[in-house]
Amino acid sequence: PMFPRLALCSRLPSRSWQSTVRGYSQTKFPHSHGRALVHRSEFRQARRIVVKLGSAVVTRGDEGGLALGRLASIVEQVAVLQNQGREMMIVTSGAVAFGKQRLRHEILLSQSVRQALHTGHNQLKEMAIPVLEARACAAAGQSGLMALYEAMFTQYSTCTAQPTLRILVTNLDFHDEQKRRNLSSTLHELLRMNIVPIINTNDAVIPPPVPNSDLQGVNVISIKDNDSLAARLAVEMKADLLIALSDVEGLYDSPPGTDNAKLIDIFYPGDQQSITYGSKSRVGMGGMEAKVKAALWALQGGTSVVIANGTHPKVTGHVITDIVDGKKVGTFFSEVKPAGPTVEQQAEMARSGGRVLASLLPEERGEIIFRLAELLTEKKEDILSANKRDMDLARASGSLSLQLLNRLSLSTSKLNSLAIGLRQIAVSSRDSVGRVLRRTRVANNLELEQVTVPIGVLLVIFESRPDCLPQVSALAIASGNALLLKGGKEAAHTNKILHQLTQEALSIHGIQDAIQLVSTREDVEDLCRLNKLIDLIIPRGSSELVRNIQHAAKGIPVLGHSEGICHVYIDSEASIDKAIDIIKDSKCDYPSACNAMETLLIHRDLLRTPTFDQIIDMLRAEEVKIHAGPKFASYLTFSPSEVKSLRTEYGDLECCIEVVDSMQDALDHIHKYGSSHTDVIVTENEETAEQFLQQLDSACVFWNASTRFADGYRFGLGAEVGISTARIHARGPVGLEGLLTTKWVLRGEGHTVADFSEQGSMKYLHENIPVSQRILSYNTLN
Repeated sequence: PMFPRLALCSRLPSRSWQSTVRGYSQTKFPHSHGRALVHRSEFRQARRIVVKLGSAVVTRGDEGGLALGRLASIVEQVAVLQNQGREMMIVTSGAVAFGKQRLRHEILLSQSVRQALHTGHNQLKEMAIPVLEARACAAAGQSGLMALYEAMFTQYSTCTAQPTLRILVTNLDFHDEQKRRNLSSTLHELLRMNIVPIINTNDAVIPPPVPNSDLQGVNVISIKDNDSLAARLAVEMKADLLIALSDVEGLYDSPPGTDNAKLIDIFYPGDQQSITYGSKSRVGMGGMEAKVKAALWALQGGTSVVIANGTHPKVTGHVITDIVDGKKVGTFFSEVKPAGPTVEQQAEMARSGGRVLASLLPEERGEIIFRLAELLTEKKEDILSANKRDMDLARASGSLSLQLLNRLSLSTSKLNSLAIGLRQIAVSSRDSVGRVLRRTRVANNLELEQVTVPIGVLLVIFESRPDCLPQVSALAIASGNALLLKGGKEAAHTNKILHQLTQEALSIHGIQDAIQLVSTREDVEDLCRLNKLIDLIIPRGSSELVRNIQHAAKGIPVLGHSEGICHVYIDSEASIDKAIDIIKDSKCDYPSACNAMETLLIHRDLLRTPTFDQIIDMLRAEEVKIHAGPKFASYLTFSPSEVKSLRTEYGDLECCIEVVDSMQDALDHIHKYGSSHTDVIVTENEETAEQFLQQLDSACVFWNASTRFADGYRFGLGAEVGISTARIHARGPVGLEGLLTTKWVLRGEGHTVADFSEQGSMKYLHENIPVSQRILSYNTLN
């Protein structure tokens, strides 16, 4: 017989349901086997997937049985993917562990019964359990493991009862041509019927593996463990993806746990010589070397492979679905090596270049920024030509709104303004890194200084606004920070030339690596996980982008604001001329900006007055769509459309109008519905204005001035990396100062803490010393 054992574990779905699944699978997952997938994002199109569960994944840490909770979460993920229309197969270990637990229980029970009969009472002595042979354990555990899978798939299927079938195989099933064809035919038929085959080596009869008889080419493979079985099965069944779960995060360049061991994101066939393997898993027959050999064999046969951790409690519940979703999990085996460096390598290059950048004199950093400002003018035609290509592509695709098209567009006036702002930054860079903020004489000959230093490596993610690139680059240069830039694909040509000009300016002092443009197909979520390489993330874009980054960032602080819900409050004592001008500028100057007015608050006493009528007439003339707040709507017989939410950022020629009873009512409204970005009061009453300015808790609060002044350039900062609504570190428009942190420098002459004890000879002085204007070289601070 072809199979030593076949066990049908659950009912088959109806034929009509099968047809639905097959049709869905063919349309949603069109990848046809023939070449391995090149990039992780292509995993989303994988139709046929093999999941290999290593012994360390299936068994408990004490090796005394199965890890039931872990198995349940894995089964749930497989069921979800199967119900999406994919074809799933599982290669599982665990029969030996399950059988070992079962046999141990039987032996203990048998020994206790015999001992009780022999002694005549229930006082039992400690009993020794003999060493259990693996093949006997496998024979005892196979049926129980199958029953467990059946129960789990029944419970965790999300759409219908999930059929499963257990298949035990040996080398003969692959090496005998007739048996191999029979096995392949059977598995294909099971997949066609929407059954999840669960496959395992038949450890009850399989002979011990012969050393050095593992992988011998594309057409031959020795089934010595479940790693080689999974590889052989994946190639035989033309699977798109093989996910091998073990008890390590993936493949490291040296044994995990050793100093400087780094997880390899993508492994290429030519990289084997650079790897040092450690010891094998605590259970199972293979180690990482066996997994790598099996993975490379499968890759050669056209199946993509990912090795990942299936035991970590924080990720086990979504590790398989994360991999299929294209997230950067584990080690991906790929035949295609990208032409440029990986993002991890770019981050390391940037950090190294950033340290050299920070060590330059302030005048030298300023020289780089001045050169970049000159290049924006000298290469204006090239920049505008590249921007035109992006604009033409965006218009042709129809993928960008008018608001985003406006942000994408560059002009001569925009480039001139950029150059002016960069020159301001260049001047301010002379008083940045190495500036002494505080000096204290702690004791005689023991002096302490607090000094400004760069943050480290910044990651700035921006959409549809290429002018952000030179602004942020200049601020990073001035503050001595390394920089990773991730722009939107809609501005690819413009970003490319602007980055080239930035590198040309950096080449003055040979530090082109300090600023890197990430142009690989790296998901933003994956970048946000590089907490060992990136020190601060700064998102520039929509509120949705900012929220997604704040959610995705793992251990990396995010500087930014999620929304720009800015208010203008027109007080009862406001000047009508000032009110009209401020409202018009705040809403209509650049409606898509984060500092544009979104809600207009009007004092109740102004209703049905010429002032109110003039405000409404102006908004109508500017074609601003008005949404009425609840109170405002209650005053009107025929009102505009009532606002759906008072916490809305329109980003267009739209705004909400609401009525308030007093300045305090306006404060309460802003605190409840605002985003702590920028809020304005228009009044001629100085006392009222001062109360507003002091009591309102927003990053920017203005009196008789447009919300559009909330900008780094207009504040004289030269430029900004964004506007922060956070309450720690930087707040409001974040310029040069916001990209610096501090370090404490203590200079002594052999001082010890013991010198200041009760028995010591010294006393603390803690005297403030006037701070000179000198700038310390960053070299002296490291």
